[in-house]
Amino acid sequence: DRARFWIKMGPRFIYITYYALRNDAGDYLGTLEVTQDLTELRQLEGEQRLLNYDDVKVNFG
Repeated sequence: DRARFWIKMGPRFIYITYYALRNDAGDYLGTLEVTQDLTELRQLEGEQRLLNYDDVKVNFG
């Protein structure tokens, strides 16, 4: 009920997951695709265990 793929697109590392959507009876209804750019995550080192509000950027416009 899940298929995962990862590809390089130029300098970016893209992770794609497909999920089967089913009703309560288990009948297949369709597919949900989730695509994520994991480039920055792959560059993380060390640890960050607490939220630092100085690093949070919010853009509502």
